[in-house]
Amino acid sequence: MSRRLLFGTPLRDWTRTVIGCVIVAIILFPLYWMTNVSLQPRAALLATELRFLPIPPLTENYVRVFGEQAGSIGTSLFIATTTAIVCLLIAAPAAYALVVFRLRWLTLFVLLLLIVQMIPHVVVANALYAIYARAGLLNTHLGLILADASMGVPFAILILRAFIVSLPRSLIEAALVDGATHWGAFTRIILPLSRNGLITSGLFCFLFAWSDFLFALTMGTQGKIVPITLGIYKYIGNENTSWNSIMAAAVLASIPPIVLLLAGQRYITAGLVGGAVKE
Repeated sequence: MSRRLLFGTPLRDWTRTVIGCVIVAIILFPLYWMTNVSLQPRAALLATELRFLPIPPLTENYVRVFGEQAGSIGTSLFIATTTAIVCLLIAAPAAYALVVFRLRWLTLFVLLLLIVQMIPHVVVANALYAIYARAGLLNTHLGLILADASMGVPFAILILRAFIVSLPRSLIEAALVDGATHWGAFTRIILPLSRNGLITSGLFCFLFAWSDFLFALTMGTQGKIVPITLGIYKYIGNENTSWNSIMAAAVLASIPPIVLLLAGQRYITAGLVGGAVKE
């Protein structure tokens, strides 16, 4: 059967390429429009005509917004980084224990971890607020870090457990036979081999904390701790909204996650795929 060709390439390949380009364009359009609006003056946003290109581009929005939100970006970096570290410190030993030790209710426990991921954040926030009010953790970095970690730890455990299960169990058994303790086998063998899983879990926990708005709004009642999500929210007023400032702040807030995802892309792919294959 002859294949239909277009410029020497099978028509089916051209169709797939066009469909892929359309999907990519749809995904990237919000980022383009966000950047476009951020480079326009306020008067242009109130005009009836749509401007698809910021001519001339106004970079003053970024200078002003960065000056106003530099502290919020630093706060978010500290909270997100610390949250990722806390999640890994808890999730890695827990995942190892779930793999090595024969727990009677293991399946039920894993199911509970999945259920925890389905609980709406607003329900968790209301419960944590009552606890934090009594414990004195409101308006503190520690309180916000623990709140973000409460949602990141179950996810990290699931990712790391799937990755550790894919490793040959004989490695752990050989280490124990040679006289190593479970802690030694965990720190010297499992952790180095689980680098991809650790980076994947850490990045996702970082993104959870970086994009958190509800916990930051609920736990920071006095406005002492203002992460970038709350910083963007402050540009929304009752009578007017500074859309160019919002978009400029959103672009700045997108830079750290984009850089981390690009830098850790190969680790994320290996970490997610690694847990799907058992040797």
